Amino acid sequence: MWVPRLSDFNQPVYLSIADALARDIASGALKVGSRLPTLRELAQALEVTPGTISRAYSEAQRRKLVQGEVGRGTYVLEQGVPPATRQPTSTLLAAGPADLLDLSIIKPHGEPLEHELRDALVNMANDADFARALDYAPDGGHPAHREAGAQWLRQSLPDAQWQQVVITAGAQHGLMVALSALSNSGDLVLCEALCYPGIISLAHGLERRLGGVEMDEQGIIPEALRERCLREKPALLICVATCQNPTTAIMSAARRAQIAAIAEEFDFIIIDDDIYGFLATDPSIKPLSSYAPHRSVYLTSLSKSVMPALRIGYLYSPPKLLSRLTSMVRSSIWMPSPLTAQLASMMLGEGLDTQLVAIQRNEAAARQAIAAEVFRGLQIATQPHSYHLWLTLPEPWSGDEFTLLARANGVLVLSGTQFQAERLGTTRSVRIVLMSPTSRDELRFALTKLASLIDADPRRFY
Repeated sequence: MWVPRLSDFNQPVYLSIADALARDIASGALKVGSRLPTLRELAQALEVTPGTISRAYSEAQRRKLVQGEVGRGTYVLEQGVPPATRQPTSTLLAAGPADLLDLSIIKPHGEPLEHELRDALVNMANDADFARALDYAPDGGHPAHREAGAQWLRQSLPDAQWQQVVITAGAQHGLMVALSALSNSGDLVLCEALCYPGIISLAHGLERRLGGVEMDEQGIIPEALRERCLREKPALLICVATCQNPTTAIMSAARRAQIAAIAEEFDFIIIDDDIYGFLATDPSIKPLSSYAPHRSVYLTSLSKSVMPALRIGYLYSPPKLLSRLTSMVRSSIWMPSPLTAQLASMMLGEGLDTQLVAIQRNEAAARQAIAAEVFRGLQIATQPHSYHLWLTLPEPWSGDEFTLLARANGVLVLSGTQFQAERLGTTRSVRIVLMSPTSRDELRFALTKLASLIDADPRRFY
């Protein structure tokens, strides 16, 4: 097995591995067609994480040194390819229609994911239980898949039981299932005054009346929620209590208890959307649903924490609501893909979720540091491990005009207006996602472009 000698390099480990590959290919120590060790094999040999090896192989593939093949592994390529056919070493090119730097979609950093997914797919195909992924699943999902989901949930809900888990095709589908099953057309559904657009489109598409509740730095203000409940009765409250999208607010334990008490007082159901719970700064704070478990549905998924391709979500429900939720899953899509559920279950069973979450948290922290440096002096709301930040622009900017100007200069961000549960006019805020760019250098480039626009007077662009 090829094991690189890294003592010759004084730089990040993943770059040292890529440089060692280039050196050993050039010297003939590695022949064309040689199969490289798997991520786990090389990680164990070098005593590093599989994510580091994945990053090294991605860098080597970018340099055209190797090529990964699904089901076969990673192989050394023939060198001497004409320079004109090589991939540019820098992606910081002048922005054009196909070169927009997209800071508008919240997702995990993609670099560590490719090799992990390749290995997981091969392992799934060779697994003795693979046949389970090829047939119809019972209501709620296969018990084994639900148990894997319960295992994931126990990081936040220690007593989670698989019988109360309902598998969905991602968090957005899970939210649609909960809204459809637990409320009726015309019902009032409350959420944060600033919420992610998926809530807005679902509520209006299902003909629910969406009401936004006033917020502060911790999210929903209990007094504002109670005052709204005194005026009209809500059927549901959708709440993102950790790393709220878009404001990044994290609700304190005391605030969560207050919200739960109001739900008890006014008899409505809480949908606890904890899709960013793994980014919490204080993991000792319990999920919002823990404070009112008999009237709360907990919602999470793997798309933000592990990888977007795993379109698997998990609803954790009190027993009295289970039949309504499972029935709505069947009515909407019959069943989530057992193939994807099997892949997710295997990755959870092998502990890859823990490794990938650690990698994503570390990457997010590094990118938050870049943003703090570039945007020094500006009004920012964020969290140490958040994938995004909430930037309030200085006057006389508005979020809408800044978003348009940023796009014209090759950077996509979202205006705060798009997050208003009830349209109240323009805002001076924008949401900026940090994890989408392929490299930290590309992120710094994009943020620097935005900062230079903020420093300008918008009237010069009219």
